[in-house]
Amino acid sequence: MRRRLRGPFAESERDTTIGATEYRINREIRAREVRLITEDNENIGVVPIQEALERAHQADLDLVEVAPNADPPVCRIMDFGKFLYAKAKKEREARKQQKQIEVKEIRLRPKTSDHHLEIKVRNARRWLENGMKVKVRIQFRAREITYPEIGREILDKIAEAVADVGVVEQRPNMEGHTMLMVLSPLQEKKK
Repeated sequence: MRRRLRGPFAESERDTTIGATEYRINREIRAREVRLITEDNENIGVVPIQEALERAHQADLDLVEVAPNADPPVCRIMDFGKFLYAKAKKEREARKQQKQIEVKEIRLRPKTSDHHLEIKVRNARRWLENGMKVKVRIQFRAREITYPEIGREILDKIAEAVADVGVVEQRPNMEGHTMLMVLSPLQEKKK
């Protein structure tokens, strides 16, 4: 029995090719013979397409081509709507499980006082302990750009201060009027 699907799973006019996420169902299956698997995961074997369609119709379910490249293609009798819903749900769960690495940024100047520098180092330490990466950026203005060694000293000081919880992923380098260094958590480097 052919069910009409609505929404993102609805048929289109150009349904001639099959991709990794598209499935041929019922009358769209072109093979003469198929390897049939029932709704109870019972392998029936190779049967003509008409017999497979009749079995699906009797069970009031769809015949879905799950392995089109096999010889003969493998078809399963199932509720296609439920199948697509379960597949989408699995994909959503997989996306939830992926770890997102957050990158925090600290901005400094060559003339930043020691007190403010300690506050920024404390923040960087906390973020590294929480598994986040930290970008440390020193912004040079006007004639400060002629003394990049001051910025490098500050970045080295920060790297030493957080050495027990993080490591330098990207060494300090100049990008225009800024000097940038990236720190990453220690656990990430061990892996």
